[in-house]
Amino acid sequence: MRFVNRGTLFGSAMGQQYVTSRLKAVSVTAALPGKVKIVEVGPRDGLQNEKTIVPTEAKINLIDMLSETGLPVIEATSFVSPKWVPQVRVNGHGISRRPGVSYPVLTPQPEGIQAAVKAGASEVAIFGAASELFSKKNINCSVDESLQRFDEVMIAAKEAGVPVRGYVSCVVGCPYEGKVAPEKVAHVMAKRLYSMGCYEISLGDTIGVGTPGSMSEMLLAVSREVPVSALAVHCHDTYGQALANILVALQMGVSVVDSSVAGLGGYVIYMLHGLGIKTVRKTSSKVAQATCKL
Repeated sequence: MRFVNRGTLFGSAMGQQYVTSRLKAVSVTAALPGKVKIVEVGPRDGLQNEKTIVPTEAKINLIDMLSETGLPVIEATSFVSPKWVPQVRVNGHGISRRPGVSYPVLTPQPEGIQAAVKAGASEVAIFGAASELFSKKNINCSVDESLQRFDEVMIAAKEAGVPVRGYVSCVVGCPYEGKVAPEKVAHVMAKRLYSMGCYEISLGDTIGVGTPGSMSEMLLAVSREVPVSALAVHCHDTYGQALANILVALQMGVSVVDSSVAGLGGYVIYMLHGLGIKTVRKTSSKVAQATCKL
């Protein structure tokens, strides 16, 4: 076994590279946001893919339990036709709302805004896709048609006095079209939604094909059109890349992360706390107390 003198090591080219890499690691950590807002989407996005219909009472119970964890935002449901998404039938009724917690709902149609406000929603969301084929198969209209609908939704939301969050699906890849150009995500969807008045744009790797490389490329293009402070990431973990992609987004200044209970939820918060980033507020909940001690 050969022992290397530490002084010799750090005076060598290899040693200098080691020190440089360590300094870069420290600088990356220092650049991370001090606090990240977690947007819990499990009750809506998580459950809508389940083949078995989840009873309304079970959904309400899930939302109420999530409310006790200290999460600031819990997306409750969607005001869309059950014909398209059978799981969305809670419609905001029966939830035990907690102070300091926002319960936005998805409302892709103008009439959905009225129903949402009547049910007590104080925030709504709209969703579109950067892929033409995905848009047609998912919301039954072209990208341009979806943007025209969103204009109507934004008018209705403004009249009702409720803020609107925008979602963009397939930001790095599409199951029908393959790779999605970052410029298309930036110009066709993100910039348009932000210009319409969406206070926050959630960028979704819907099928989980993104990597740190494609995620950073997409975020760079979008950040040229939309302030980073108005961006969020929504990463699926199909190929085990979600946490890596979230970390890249944090390093690029994003401080809002969508997450889903029983999916990546706990792992996201575990990673963030390990990086010294604050997330959920402290409550009497055992879950919140446990995460605050990590």
